[in-house]
Amino acid sequence: MSFKRPGLIYWRVTAPRAWAALSLVALMGSAHAWASSSDAGWRNVSLAEYQQHLEQLDGVVAGCQQQRTLKSPPPANNNACDPARIGPDDRVSGAVPGDSQPREVRYDWLRSVLARAANKPVPQQPGAIRLGSGAKAAPPALDPLLAEARTRLQNDEKQAASPASTEPDYAAQRQTLNGILSQRAYQSASEVSNTERFREWLYNQLDKFLASLVRFGARSPWIGWTLLGLLFLGIGAGLVWAFVRIERNARVRLIPDDMAPAPGAPSAREWQSWLADAQGMAAKGEWRDAIHLVYWSAIARLESGRLWPADRARTPREYLGMVPAADARKPTLAALTKSFERTWYGGRAAEPGDFQSAMELAASLGAKAK
Repeated sequence: MSFKRPGLIYWRVTAPRAWAALSLVALMGSAHAWASSSDAGWRNVSLAEYQQHLEQLDGVVAGCQQQRTLKSPPPANNNACDPARIGPDDRVSGAVPGDSQPREVRYDWLRSVLARAANKPVPQQPGAIRLGSGAKAAPPALDPLLAEARTRLQNDEKQAASPASTEPDYAAQRQTLNGILSQRAYQSASEVSNTERFREWLYNQLDKFLASLVRFGARSPWIGWTLLGLLFLGIGAGLVWAFVRIERNARVRLIPDDMAPAPGAPSAREWQSWLADAQGMAAKGEWRDAIHLVYWSAIARLESGRLWPADRARTPREYLGMVPAADARKPTLAALTKSFERTWYGGRAAEPGDFQSAMELAASLGAKAK
């Protein structure tokens, strides 16, 4: 660790002030020892008398400063810096409202300053920090100490003259706040619900998690590239899946109208013929064959509408799979296919109601009897 040496101008400006403050603290620390050697005693005073005493002490320090400016030996019996001019310490009554105990104010620190100014010995305070045997400390400058002493006395006088602080009354502030809250803009304000608290907590946790990911990614750059690669891989897989779905749903192919259907395909025969045969079987009571013919009439009707290319080698499930999922006709064709498979392949006995339901489903698909 290296320390830069402060500039000369800064040192010349701040060093005297810092040394004066430190010297004043040191002299204040030796006040107890000075008080033990000069028993000043106490006197009970009121708050007004305490203020007058502070003014007198300020005058004493000012007189000491004026004497030092003359730079001549002071008279033996009239030394302006004599600590005896301070007088006894004060016990101030009424300094704190409601407190029956007086406030004790000691002036040992000021006696120490004047003793140094009067070239009188100041006893070392027990426990004070002493320099090593080989170190030499420069004597403190007395003029800054006296100036600091006057500043402190003047501040104490201002504090004593100001009204004592009591417990603040917030009635006016509360009334103002209630007036603000009663305005129209705050009518809809309500207490935060538990749901909103949970949502805020969840957002905070998510923010912390993302911040931790960012910090982790900063320490391990390969994580970012891996996630980026996975992102592009997922996008590619999604595009492939979308293309496959589009290809499966786009079963309608452009087939020329003049192109004849393949032989054997359901649309090779008109759907009306399939439906007429179904009605004929129903008249004979052959309900199973009638439902079979109704199913193929619906397939022929859809195939003739170019829903899929004509082919005779498809199963009922393949026909159903070729209808796009978004097509509204797919649920109807699924119900007709299920009815046909249940009676034709499942061997279930057909009834007139089953035939009638198949006819209604076929009519919904466009194969409606006239």
